[in-house]
Amino acid sequence: MRFKNHIYVSVLVAILLLAGGLFSQGTLKDYQRAEKFLRKNVEKMIFQTQVIPNWIKKTSRFWYKNDTPYGKKFILIDSRKRTRKPVFNHYKLANALSKLEKKQYQPFALPFDSFEFVDNEKSITFKVDKQRIKCHLKTYKCEKVKEKKKDPSVSISPDGKWAAFVKNYNLYIRSTKAGEEKHIPLTSDGTEKYAYGLSWDWYHLMNESDPSKTEKVKEISVAWAPDSSKLVTHCVDYRSAKKLYLFQSMPDSGYRAQVWSYYRSLPGETDGTMFEYYIFDIQTKKRIPIDIKPLHSTMNWHFPTWFKDSRRLYFFYYTRGYKTVVLTEIDAETGKTRRVIEESSNTYMDVAKRFIHILILLGGEELVWGSERDGWSHLYLYDWRTGHLKNQITQGEFVVRSVVHVDEKMRQVYFMASGREPNLDPYLQQLYRVNLDGTGLKLLTPEKTEHRIQLSPDKQFVVDTYSRVDFPPVSVLRRLNNGKKVLKLEKADIKDLLAAGWQYPEPFTVKARDNKTDLYGVIFRPSDFDPDKKYPVIDSSYSGPHAVKTPKSFRRGCLNLDQSVAELGFIVVSIDGLGTANRSKAFHDFSYKNLGDIGALDHIAGLKQLAQKYPYMDLSRVGIFGHSAGGYDAAHALLTHPEFYKVGVASAGNHDHQMAKAWWPEHFQGYPVEKHYVEQSNLTLAKNLQGKLLLVHGDMDNNVNPACTLRLAAEFVKANKDFDLIIIPNASHRLSNHPYFIRKLWDYFVRHLLNKEPPNTYKITTLEKK
Repeated sequence: MRFKNHIYVSVLVAILLLAGGLFSQGTLKDYQRAEKFLRKNVEKMIFQTQVIPNWIKKTSRFWYKNDTPYGKKFILIDSRKRTRKPVFNHYKLANALSKLEKKQYQPFALPFDSFEFVDNEKSITFKVDKQRIKCHLKTYKCEKVKEKKKDPSVSISPDGKWAAFVKNYNLYIRSTKAGEEKHIPLTSDGTEKYAYGLSWDWYHLMNESDPSKTEKVKEISVAWAPDSSKLVTHCVDYRSAKKLYLFQSMPDSGYRAQVWSYYRSLPGETDGTMFEYYIFDIQTKKRIPIDIKPLHSTMNWHFPTWFKDSRRLYFFYYTRGYKTVVLTEIDAETGKTRRVIEESSNTYMDVAKRFIHILILLGGEELVWGSERDGWSHLYLYDWRTGHLKNQITQGEFVVRSVVHVDEKMRQVYFMASGREPNLDPYLQQLYRVNLDGTGLKLLTPEKTEHRIQLSPDKQFVVDTYSRVDFPPVSVLRRLNNGKKVLKLEKADIKDLLAAGWQYPEPFTVKARDNKTDLYGVIFRPSDFDPDKKYPVIDSSYSGPHAVKTPKSFRRGCLNLDQSVAELGFIVVSIDGLGTANRSKAFHDFSYKNLGDIGALDHIAGLKQLAQKYPYMDLSRVGIFGHSAGGYDAAHALLTHPEFYKVGVASAGNHDHQMAKAWWPEHFQGYPVEKHYVEQSNLTLAKNLQGKLLLVHGDMDNNVNPACTLRLAAEFVKANKDFDLIIIPNASHRLSNHPYFIRKLWDYFVRHLLNKEPPNTYKITTLEKK
């Protein structure tokens, strides 16, 4: 009997210990700690983590704002002289500004973050509130000055003699000479729906209830020839364009709801906003149509760019569906075009791998071209005049990510690439140099980290900030030509963050569903992590093929939402599965016409491998959350893999790709719209819902229209499924800094994965506007 009692007591103790492990999570204390690790608070605990150079004219001199534990300092760097000093005397400037404003300012808490040099760098100007102030750096006398704003509605020619502007939807020019105010029309057929020279974007909102509240498009969109003899612009044709709508229940004033609209083409629609391009001769006032058929707004393209000779331009665009990219030369006198390169793919030409726009060489004799034709993103050298390939510049199983500079004199190209160095995360970017004939490839940044490179205007130096999620940032000045470090700039100070209990995220490698391909991710653990406890697991997902979700730099690792979620008592994991960006063409193409895959089988395989290594990961309780394309992921995971994913939070999800802005799904799902669009829609799969799902959307989201979420909700209602829905009034697409959304996300996982009632109406004050 005593033996049985001993067993009973042991079992009871074990149960209590287990309960303690389970139910000590998701408490008020955990919420307070989670709030402490939201971005706005983490920013207050990390210092000297980045150097953003503000280059002075076309030199390699620059200044930057340095955030230190005792405040912000403004530092001036002379790259050639290798000197580093304060831009100004912070104490004298604070005193002068205090006298002017009749308000006390501290030397390292000055009320501005940026400034401009004026008077040959003898003075600076900056804004305090809305007032422009000028301070002389010798006398430290400060004065209020009138703001000199650049008018975005006017474009001045390079020689300064002409001003182009739009009036009544037509393009005009006028002489800049004093007294010559005559407005000279270059077009006369412009209308509200056929407008010349105005900028355009997917997101411009128009008020249907009160048109007077619609902000007019003022920014002009023209490009002048270098010799000022001509300019090129477009005509935006809205005559067949269609709109999407937003219903604002809580306008700024009054009780009548407001209806807003924006022009948006949906996948497969042939009607839409169209663009025509024209060249205008300033002397003759002649309009020269460019010999390219009107381009649909779904077709990504580059604004025409002038050659230095002012006689030619170059222009590239994609065909509908992104299977072909065309590069042309345009004769400025006639508007006639010559195709230089036309390249196609059976899947798609990745818009992120086009480098042509900055790389016309030697006055138009050669060009560097980005392509994935051999299965990897590489650079190729072409003869511009004939369109013939001269040679491949880079090759191998790595990814060229961007071009930094082409040195025409030395015939070398500097570029960022990832995946070339052995035993290194293949997403980490490094700087390389190679000769245009493909020889002499040299690594210029040997540190095994993610490098962020910023080139000086004189092309002699780079500011390099390098880090990893588990390696705090270091910023240095390097010579471009050899990568040699010239000057140490900053080393991150994260002592306060570590003192708060923060732990480095852990990078990991697992195998994909094929048990062959390496996948990379990061684990976030709570700062009070106990390996003897069992933790539910949350998949932080974003499978959009244009992106990589897993952070690679330190700032991205510590400033995202994942750590705060982990603090509540979860293991949060980010994995980039098959079909995401910045690997081989084959890896990327896995997502083509297959966005519904969302990499879920890779995530599941990866989490199972991690759970074998880390038994504290409880895969009987797995949740998932994501935003935008990640919102689609979160709902889709529950609808397609209910045996694994039990709880999801889907915010601003594009739940049916037929409702998204057309270029994105047509790029990755193909054109025209076919049955796989319907088959992969969350609306089609709504009847499969088994787990707990929270849908969240802002009612003023003009990126992913809230109708995407409301239509999915309607399908759940139709299928008699239980789900939760929050529509946040006056919220736009971005919800990552919305305190109510974050609290409800936390609550949902605490309630349904920890099986615990969250703290009653916990209020996040960190993100409230002051």
